[in-house]
Amino acid sequence: MVLKFINNLKPKHKHRVITLGYALAVTSAFILSLANNTNVSASVSYQDRIDYFMLENAINENIEDTASIYPTDRILNIRSLYDMVDSYQREKDIQHQFIVKKGDNFISLLGSMGLSYDEAHNLYKKFKKIYDPADIRIGQKIVVNGIFDNKLNKLSSVESIIIHENNIKSYCLQKNDQGQYETVVNQEELITEVNSASGSISGSLSKSMNNQGVPNKIVQEFIKIFSYSVDFRRDVRKGDKFEIIFENNITKDGKVASYGDILYAGLQLRNEKVALYRYTDAKGNTDYYTEKGLAMKKTLHRKPLAFQNARISSPFGKRRHPIKKRWIIHWGVDYAAPKGTKIFAGGDGVVQVAKYNGGYGNYIKIRHNSEYSTAYGHMWKFAKGIRPGVRVKQGQVIGYVGSTGLSTGPHLHYEVVRNGKRVNPTTIRAATGNNLAGKDLKKFKLMVSDIKSSYSKMFALKEKDKLAQK
Repeated sequence: MVLKFINNLKPKHKHRVITLGYALAVTSAFILSLANNTNVSASVSYQDRIDYFMLENAINENIEDTASIYPTDRILNIRSLYDMVDSYQREKDIQHQFIVKKGDNFISLLGSMGLSYDEAHNLYKKFKKIYDPADIRIGQKIVVNGIFDNKLNKLSSVESIIIHENNIKSYCLQKNDQGQYETVVNQEELITEVNSASGSISGSLSKSMNNQGVPNKIVQEFIKIFSYSVDFRRDVRKGDKFEIIFENNITKDGKVASYGDILYAGLQLRNEKVALYRYTDAKGNTDYYTEKGLAMKKTLHRKPLAFQNARISSPFGKRRHPIKKRWIIHWGVDYAAPKGTKIFAGGDGVVQVAKYNGGYGNYIKIRHNSEYSTAYGHMWKFAKGIRPGVRVKQGQVIGYVGSTGLSTGPHLHYEVVRNGKRVNPTTIRAATGNNLAGKDLKKFKLMVSDIKSSYSKMFALKEKDKLAQK
């Protein structure tokens, strides 16, 4: 019936009807495709889409009297839709994630997405209000959300930038409803949980503690606490025991975000037990004490290295110098360790010297009090911020093992100076910690009593379970 109707039309009208039918078919198909594009659908009305494609088809088919189909102002209005549709086809919302690599910086990463230096630098200045993007580190995650222009192959607008400091804290620069940038710091609230572990030492202390679920970072802190008086290379043997109470900071979904403090650390070395408790006094000073309130930091560190298994490659005293090839006094102790190993301050004090010092290479000297000083030689480099006049804490990283100056390989040359005279670091005992007294001691003893009553039975039960499993 439709075909009969078309065949009876005059040629001119027949052509128009066929053309309009074709246009309607094309338009319907295109409208269906636009239904999936929310950006276009939200901006171009249903009637506008039909009118636009009807007019385009009329022009393409050389229909002369387009004005008879649409008034001139309507044609102009429809024509403007072309640019609008083209714009939506050109632009799209994107999210791009960068993992910072060696050599990357904030401005160069944005430049890789087509932003000019001035545009990227402007965003840098806005971000600096809450976080300096110059401080980004290798491995950090940066997420950029924006509008990408396919034709120009670049970002046409940056909607937000998120720099993740870690898995719980991030910094965000984002546009508000007025199109202005604002900064936001996001940090997930953490829950602190207390964990305990105990066991016998078989092989290395680290492996034995790992086997009982103690993470490496906590193990290293445990070793550091005892390293002021225990030589882990010589004093710890198979069959000795450990006990530990430590904190984990966890997210709401139970993932460990960071490790907290060690509240209690115990070592049973043959017939001697050393038990240490963490306590912060009324002045805000935090340290580890025996159950009687005696400070653990009662001696200068004898081996101020993160690598506690470092061997003595050259002892204190007379020796034949490996480079000068003659017998001279060696005024310190050399500890062989891998290049880059962390070097700690032997005690609280003030840095007197931090420079390249002839045969000592990169050299640091720390004054601890009117009686004692320590010196560190052949460093690869100094830790950030270490310079003369800076006050350091015992156990603070001051540099890294190297082989600068007169040296045959990476090691730490460590000296202890007492009243101007260099003495053997492996035998000296210098008081540096303050014992608890008065109200602090009373509060400390109550805390120790609570810990003992809460955890001593738990440790005993765990040991009983282990024996039963054997």
